[in-house]
Amino acid sequence: MSKRDYYEVLGVDQNASVDEVKKAYRKLARKYHPDVNKEADATEKFKEVKDAYDTLSDPQKKAHYDQFGHTDPNQGFGGGAGDFGGGFGDIFDMFFGGGGRRNPNAPRQGADLQYTMTLDFKEAVFGKDTEIEIPREETCQTCTGSGAKPGTKPETCSHCGGDGQLNVEQNTPFGRVVNRRVCHHCDGTGKFIKNKCSTCGGKGKVRKRKKISVKVPAGIDHGQQLRVSGQGEAGVNGGPAGDLYVVFNVKPHEFFDRDGDDIYCEMPLTFAQVALGDEIEVPTLNGKVKLKIPAGTQTGTNFRLRGKGVPNVHGRGQGDQHVKVRVVTPKNLTEKEKDMIREFAQMSGGQPDEQNDGFFAKVRRAFKGD
Repeated sequence: MSKRDYYEVLGVDQNASVDEVKKAYRKLARKYHPDVNKEADATEKFKEVKDAYDTLSDPQKKAHYDQFGHTDPNQGFGGGAGDFGGGFGDIFDMFFGGGGRRNPNAPRQGADLQYTMTLDFKEAVFGKDTEIEIPREETCQTCTGSGAKPGTKPETCSHCGGDGQLNVEQNTPFGRVVNRRVCHHCDGTGKFIKNKCSTCGGKGKVRKRKKISVKVPAGIDHGQQLRVSGQGEAGVNGGPAGDLYVVFNVKPHEFFDRDGDDIYCEMPLTFAQVALGDEIEVPTLNGKVKLKIPAGTQTGTNFRLRGKGVPNVHGRGQGDQHVKVRVVTPKNLTEKEKDMIREFAQMSGGQPDEQNDGFFAKVRRAFKGD
Protein backbone atom coordinates (compact mmCIF):
# COMPACT_ATOMS: atom_id res chain seq x y z
CA MET A 1 0.00 0.00 0.00
CA SER A 2 1.40 3.42 -0.99
CA LYS A 3 2.16 5.92 1.73
CA ARG A 4 -0.14 8.89 2.26
CA ASP A 5 1.16 12.37 1.60
CA TYR A 6 2.82 13.65 4.78
CA TYR A 7 1.11 17.04 4.53
CA GLU A 8 -2.24 15.27 4.31
CA VAL A 9 -1.37 13.09 7.32
CA LEU A 10 -0.71 16.14 9.54
CA GLY A 11 -3.40 18.31 7.97
CA VAL A 12 -1.04 21.19 7.09
CA ASP A 13 -0.08 22.84 3.81
CA GLN A 14 3.35 22.86 2.22
CA ASN A 15 4.11 26.37 3.48
CA ALA A 16 3.37 25.51 7.12
CA SER A 17 5.96 26.71 9.63
CA VAL A 18 7.86 24.36 11.94
CA ASP A 19 5.67 25.53 14.84
CA GLU A 20 2.50 24.73 12.87
CA VAL A 21 3.86 21.29 12.00
CA LYS A 22 4.76 20.66 15.64
CA LYS A 23 1.33 21.80 16.85
CA ALA A 24 -0.45 19.51 14.37
CA TYR A 25 1.79 16.60 15.36
CA ARG A 26 1.13 17.04 19.08
CA LYS A 27 -2.61 17.09 18.57
CA LEU A 28 -2.65 13.93 16.43
CA ALA A 29 -0.04 12.10 18.51
CA ARG A 30 -2.15 12.55 21.63
CA LYS A 31 -5.24 11.42 19.71
CA TYR A 32 -3.73 8.18 18.37
CA HIS A 33 -1.29 7.35 21.20
CA PRO A 34 -1.74 3.62 22.02
CA ASP A 35 -2.00 4.43 25.74
CA VAL A 36 -5.05 6.59 25.08
CA ASN A 37 -6.64 5.27 21.88
CA LYS A 38 -7.57 1.58 22.01
CA GLU A 39 -8.81 1.32 18.40
CA ALA A 40 -7.24 -1.45 16.33
CA ASP A 41 -5.49 0.90 13.88
CA ALA A 42 -4.39 3.51 16.45
CA THR A 43 -0.79 2.25 16.60
CA GLU A 44 -0.38 2.37 12.82
CA LYS A 45 -1.86 5.87 12.67
CA PHE A 46 0.45 6.98 15.47
CA LYS A 47 3.49 5.68 13.54
CA GLU A 48 2.25 7.39 10.37
CA VAL A 49 1.90 10.71 12.20
CA LYS A 50 5.36 10.36 13.73
CA ASP A 51 6.96 9.55 10.35
CA ALA A 52 5.32 12.62 8.83
CA TYR A 53 6.52 14.84 11.69
CA ASP A 54 10.09 13.49 11.60
CA THR A 55 10.29 14.46 7.95
CA LEU A 56 8.44 17.78 7.85
CA SER A 57 10.03 19.16 11.03
CA ASP A 58 13.55 18.72 9.64
CA PRO A 59 14.42 21.38 6.99
CA GLN A 60 16.67 19.01 5.02
CA LYS A 61 14.28 16.08 5.05
CA LYS A 62 11.40 18.41 4.16
CA ALA A 63 13.27 19.86 1.16
CA HIS A 64 14.16 16.34 0.06
CA TYR A 65 10.53 15.19 0.45
CA ASP A 66 9.11 18.25 -1.35
CA GLN A 67 11.22 17.36 -4.41
CA PHE A 68 11.01 13.56 -4.45
CA GLY A 69 8.10 12.62 -2.18
CA HIS A 70 8.31 9.01 -0.95
CA THR A 71 10.45 7.97 -3.94
CA ASP A 72 14.05 6.94 -3.17
CA PRO A 73 16.24 9.08 -5.46
CA ASN A 74 19.18 6.70 -4.98
CA GLN A 75 17.48 4.12 -7.23
CA GLY A 76 18.55 4.04 -10.87
CA PHE A 77 22.26 4.89 -10.37
CA GLY A 78 23.63 1.35 -10.54
CA GLY A 79 23.76 0.14 -6.96
CA GLY A 80 22.21 3.04 -5.05
CA ALA A 81 23.70 4.69 -2.03
CA GLY A 82 26.61 2.27 -1.83
CA ASP A 83 28.18 3.79 -4.96
CA PHE A 84 28.79 7.15 -3.38
CA GLY A 85 29.10 6.78 0.34
CA GLY A 86 26.58 8.82 2.22
CA GLY A 87 23.90 8.66 -0.45
CA PHE A 88 22.21 11.09 -2.78
CA GLY A 89 21.08 13.32 0.07
CA ASP A 90 24.67 14.41 0.72
CA ILE A 91 24.97 15.66 -2.86
CA PHE A 92 21.92 17.83 -2.37
CA ASP A 93 23.49 19.17 0.81
CA MET A 94 26.35 20.42 -1.37
CA PHE A 95 24.08 22.03 -3.96
CA PHE A 96 21.39 23.41 -1.64
CA GLY A 97 23.46 24.27 1.40
CA GLY A 98 24.72 21.71 3.90
CA GLY A 99 25.09 24.57 6.35
CA GLY A 100 21.34 24.35 6.92
CA ARG A 101 21.92 21.63 9.52
CA ARG A 102 21.00 22.46 13.07
CA ASN A 103 23.88 23.60 15.23
CA PRO A 104 24.46 20.60 17.55
CA ASN A 105 25.68 22.92 20.30
CA ALA A 106 22.71 25.28 20.15
CA PRO A 107 20.29 25.21 23.12
CA ARG A 108 17.33 22.92 22.45
CA GLN A 109 14.14 22.31 24.37
CA GLY A 110 13.80 18.94 26.07
CA ALA A 111 11.27 16.32 24.99
CA ASP A 112 7.66 16.45 26.16
CA LEU A 113 6.31 13.72 28.42
CA GLN A 114 2.83 12.21 28.78
CA TYR A 115 1.22 10.76 31.90
CA THR A 116 -2.21 9.10 32.14
CA MET A 117 -4.10 9.85 35.37
CA THR A 118 -7.18 7.86 36.38
CA LEU A 119 -9.87 9.77 38.28
CA ASP A 120 -13.08 8.80 40.02
CA PHE A 121 -16.20 10.40 38.57
CA LYS A 122 -16.57 12.99 41.35
CA GLU A 123 -12.84 13.77 41.40
CA ALA A 124 -13.18 14.88 37.79
CA VAL A 125 -16.29 16.92 38.63
CA PHE A 126 -14.87 18.77 41.64
CA GLY A 127 -11.14 18.66 40.84
CA LYS A 128 -8.38 17.96 43.32
CA ASP A 129 -4.77 18.66 44.22
CA THR A 130 -2.57 15.61 43.90
CA GLU A 131 1.00 14.49 43.43
CA ILE A 132 2.36 12.18 40.75
CA GLU A 133 5.74 10.59 40.23
CA ILE A 134 7.27 10.32 36.76
CA PRO A 135 10.60 9.04 35.43
CA ARG A 136 12.47 11.67 33.44
CA GLU A 137 15.94 12.81 32.44
CA GLU A 138 17.33 15.72 34.44
CA THR A 139 20.52 17.74 34.15
CA CYS A 140 23.34 16.03 36.05
CA GLN A 141 24.08 18.11 39.13
CA THR A 142 27.60 16.70 39.50
CA CYS A 143 28.86 18.11 36.20
CA THR A 144 26.05 20.68 35.66
CA GLY A 145 25.29 19.05 32.32
CA SER A 146 28.76 19.24 30.75
CA GLY A 147 29.36 15.50 30.97
CA ALA A 148 32.95 16.12 32.17
CA LYS A 149 34.42 15.20 35.52
CA PRO A 150 34.29 18.11 38.00
CA GLY A 151 37.44 20.20 37.67
CA THR A 152 37.77 19.35 33.98
CA LYS A 153 35.93 20.41 30.86
CA PRO A 154 35.23 19.02 27.38
CA GLU A 155 38.10 19.41 24.93
CA THR A 156 37.91 20.51 21.32
CA CYS A 157 37.59 17.54 18.96
CA SER A 158 40.94 17.03 17.20
CA HIS A 159 39.33 15.44 14.15
CA CYS A 160 37.00 18.28 13.15
CA GLY A 161 38.68 21.14 15.00
CA GLY A 162 35.52 21.85 16.94
CA ASP A 163 33.41 22.36 13.82
CA GLY A 164 31.37 19.21 14.34
CA GLN A 165 31.57 18.39 10.61
CA LEU A 166 34.14 16.93 8.25
CA ASN A 167 34.76 17.51 4.54
CA VAL A 168 34.60 14.27 2.54
CA GLU A 169 35.48 14.01 -1.17
CA GLN A 170 33.29 11.69 -3.25
CA ASN A 171 33.00 10.57 -6.83
CA THR A 172 29.43 11.04 -8.01
CA PRO A 173 27.54 11.00 -11.31
CA PHE A 174 27.96 14.79 -11.24
CA GLY A 175 31.74 14.61 -10.88
CA ARG A 176 34.01 14.86 -7.86
CA VAL A 177 32.36 16.80 -5.08
CA VAL A 178 33.14 17.69 -1.48
CA ASN A 179 30.44 16.94 1.06
CA ARG A 180 30.21 17.99 4.68
CA ARG A 181 29.28 15.26 7.12
CA VAL A 182 28.79 15.01 10.84
CA CYS A 183 32.00 14.13 12.64
CA HIS A 184 31.54 10.62 14.03
CA HIS A 185 34.26 11.09 16.63
CA CYS A 186 32.31 13.77 18.52
CA ASP A 187 28.80 13.11 17.09
CA GLY A 188 28.74 16.62 15.68
CA THR A 189 29.26 18.41 18.98
CA GLY A 190 32.81 19.56 18.19
CA LYS A 191 33.82 18.45 21.68
CA PHE A 192 35.53 15.44 23.19
CA ILE A 193 35.17 14.44 26.85
CA LYS A 194 38.40 12.87 28.03
CA ASN A 195 37.48 12.60 31.71
CA LYS A 196 33.80 11.67 31.92
CA CYS A 197 31.60 12.48 34.89
CA SER A 198 31.23 9.40 37.10
CA THR A 199 27.59 10.20 37.83
CA CYS A 200 26.20 10.49 34.29
CA GLY A 201 28.98 8.74 32.34
CA GLY A 202 29.53 11.77 30.12
CA LYS A 203 25.89 12.15 29.05
CA GLY A 204 25.24 15.29 31.08
CA LYS A 205 21.87 13.86 32.16
CA VAL A 206 20.65 11.36 34.71
CA ARG A 207 17.33 9.53 34.89
CA LYS A 208 15.37 10.14 38.07
CA ARG A 209 11.86 9.74 39.43
CA LYS A 210 10.41 13.17 40.05
CA LYS A 211 7.41 14.02 42.23
CA ILE A 212 5.25 16.73 40.67
CA SER A 213 2.25 18.53 42.16
CA VAL A 214 -0.75 18.62 39.81
CA LYS A 215 -3.89 20.70 40.29
CA VAL A 216 -6.75 18.89 38.56
CA PRO A 217 -9.28 21.54 37.49
CA ALA A 218 -12.95 21.05 38.39
CA GLY A 219 -14.97 19.83 35.41
CA ILE A 220 -12.19 17.96 33.60
CA ASP A 221 -13.62 15.25 31.34
CA HIS A 222 -12.49 11.87 30.07
CA GLY A 223 -9.80 12.17 27.37
CA GLN A 224 -8.98 15.80 28.11
CA GLN A 225 -5.45 16.79 29.06
CA LEU A 226 -3.58 19.29 31.17
CA ARG A 227 -0.21 20.83 30.25
CA VAL A 228 2.25 21.25 33.10
CA SER A 229 4.83 23.65 31.72
CA GLY A 230 8.53 22.86 32.14
CA GLN A 231 8.05 19.43 33.72
CA GLY A 232 9.20 17.35 30.75
CA GLU A 233 12.70 16.09 29.92
CA ALA A 234 15.68 18.35 30.62
CA GLY A 235 16.80 20.64 27.79
CA VAL A 236 19.97 20.19 25.75
CA ASN A 237 22.91 22.60 25.89
CA GLY A 238 21.17 24.78 28.43
CA GLY A 239 17.83 24.80 26.59
CA PRO A 240 14.49 24.84 28.46
CA ALA A 241 12.85 21.67 29.71
CA GLY A 242 9.95 20.17 27.80
CA ASP A 243 6.36 20.05 29.02
CA LEU A 244 4.36 17.35 30.77
CA TYR A 245 0.93 16.46 29.37
CA VAL A 246 -1.44 14.78 31.83
CA VAL A 247 -4.20 12.84 30.03
CA PHE A 248 -7.25 12.01 32.16
CA ASN A 249 -9.08 8.70 32.31
CA VAL A 250 -12.37 9.17 34.19
CA LYS A 251 -14.17 6.17 35.67
CA PRO A 252 -17.94 5.91 35.05
CA HIS A 253 -20.45 6.46 37.87
CA GLU A 254 -23.00 3.82 38.88
CA PHE A 255 -25.91 6.30 38.86
CA PHE A 256 -24.93 9.40 36.88
CA ASP A 257 -24.07 9.66 33.20
CA ARG A 258 -22.20 12.67 31.85
CA ASP A 259 -22.37 14.47 28.52
CA GLY A 260 -20.19 17.56 28.52
CA ASP A 261 -21.25 19.68 31.48
CA ASP A 262 -24.68 18.05 31.82
CA ILE A 263 -25.54 15.13 34.09
CA TYR A 264 -28.19 12.50 33.32
CA CYS A 265 -29.90 10.04 35.66
CA GLU A 266 -33.01 7.87 35.78
CA MET A 267 -35.46 7.77 38.71
CA PRO A 268 -37.69 4.70 39.21
CA LEU A 269 -41.24 5.60 40.36
CA THR A 270 -44.32 3.57 41.16
CA PHE A 271 -47.54 3.77 39.17
CA ALA A 272 -49.22 5.49 42.11
CA GLN A 273 -46.55 8.21 42.24
CA VAL A 274 -46.88 9.15 38.58
CA ALA A 275 -50.66 8.76 38.50
CA LEU A 276 -51.40 10.80 41.62
CA GLY A 277 -48.33 13.02 41.68
CA ASP A 278 -45.67 13.17 44.37
CA GLU A 279 -42.69 15.07 45.70
CA ILE A 280 -39.53 12.97 45.60
CA GLU A 281 -35.86 13.38 46.55
CA VAL A 282 -33.33 13.20 43.74
CA PRO A 283 -29.59 12.64 44.29
CA THR A 284 -27.38 15.32 42.72
CA LEU A 285 -23.63 15.92 42.72
CA ASN A 286 -24.10 18.26 45.68
CA GLY A 287 -26.60 16.26 47.71
CA LYS A 288 -30.33 15.53 47.54
CA VAL A 289 -32.92 17.98 46.21
CA LYS A 290 -36.71 17.81 46.08
CA LEU A 291 -38.49 17.36 42.74
CA LYS A 292 -42.26 17.71 42.26
CA ILE A 293 -43.82 15.01 40.05
CA PRO A 294 -47.14 16.25 38.57
CA ALA A 295 -50.11 13.90 38.53
CA GLY A 296 -50.37 11.98 35.26
CA THR A 297 -46.65 12.06 34.52
CA GLN A 298 -45.75 9.56 31.81
CA THR A 299 -42.82 7.16 31.87
CA GLY A 300 -39.88 8.63 29.95
CA THR A 301 -40.69 12.22 31.00
CA ASN A 302 -37.58 14.34 31.54
CA PHE A 303 -37.15 17.00 34.21
CA ARG A 304 -34.31 19.54 34.27
CA LEU A 305 -32.56 20.68 37.42
CA ARG A 306 -30.78 23.86 36.34
CA GLY A 307 -27.26 24.44 37.62
CA LYS A 308 -27.00 20.97 39.15
CA GLY A 309 -24.56 19.63 36.57
CA VAL A 310 -20.78 19.84 36.19
CA PRO A 311 -18.83 23.11 36.54
CA ASN A 312 -17.32 24.12 33.21
CA VAL A 313 -13.60 23.40 33.17
CA HIS A 314 -12.95 26.85 31.67
CA GLY A 315 -15.05 28.61 34.34
CA ARG A 316 -18.05 29.27 32.07
CA GLY A 317 -20.90 28.46 34.43
CA GLN A 318 -22.30 25.06 35.32
CA GLY A 319 -24.31 22.44 33.48
CA ASP A 320 -27.74 21.01 34.33
CA GLN A 321 -28.98 17.68 35.64
CA HIS A 322 -31.60 15.82 33.58
CA VAL A 323 -33.89 13.41 35.42
CA LYS A 324 -35.77 10.79 33.41
CA VAL A 325 -38.82 9.13 34.97
CA ARG A 326 -39.18 5.37 34.64
CA VAL A 327 -42.34 3.67 35.93
CA VAL A 328 -41.51 0.38 37.64
CA THR A 329 -43.91 -2.53 37.29
CA PRO A 330 -44.34 -4.25 40.68
CA LYS A 331 -43.45 -7.91 41.11
CA ASN A 332 -44.64 -10.55 43.60
CA LEU A 333 -48.02 -8.90 44.19
CA THR A 334 -50.26 -10.22 46.97
CA GLU A 335 -53.73 -11.46 46.09
CA LYS A 336 -55.25 -8.37 47.66
CA GLU A 337 -53.06 -6.11 45.54
CA LYS A 338 -53.97 -8.07 42.41
CA ASP A 339 -57.68 -7.72 43.22
CA MET A 340 -57.28 -3.95 43.62
CA ILE A 341 -55.56 -3.69 40.21
CA ARG A 342 -58.29 -5.80 38.59
CA GLU A 343 -60.91 -3.55 40.14
CA PHE A 344 -59.10 -0.49 38.83
CA ALA A 345 -58.91 -2.03 35.36
CA GLN A 346 -62.66 -2.73 35.38
CA MET A 347 -63.44 0.78 36.55
CA SER A 348 -61.34 2.30 33.75
CA GLY A 349 -62.83 -0.05 31.21
CA GLY A 350 -59.40 -1.50 30.47
CA GLN A 351 -58.78 1.35 28.01
CA PRO A 352 -56.01 3.96 27.91
CA ASP A 353 -56.93 7.50 28.96
CA GLU A 354 -57.68 10.25 26.48
CA GLN A 355 -54.16 11.65 26.70
CA ASN A 356 -52.70 8.45 25.23
CA ASP A 357 -55.67 7.46 23.06
CA GLY A 358 -54.20 9.18 20.01
CA PHE A 359 -50.97 7.21 20.33
CA PHE A 360 -52.71 3.86 20.71
CA ALA A 361 -55.00 4.69 17.80
CA LYS A 362 -51.92 5.12 15.61
CA VAL A 363 -50.63 1.75 16.78
CA ARG A 364 -53.96 0.07 15.93
CA ARG A 365 -53.94 1.67 12.48
CA ALA A 366 -50.37 0.50 11.91
CA PHE A 367 -51.35 -3.12 12.62
CA LYS A 368 -54.35 -2.80 10.29
CA GLY A 369 -52.16 -1.38 7.55
CA ASP A 370 -54.04 1.96 7.39
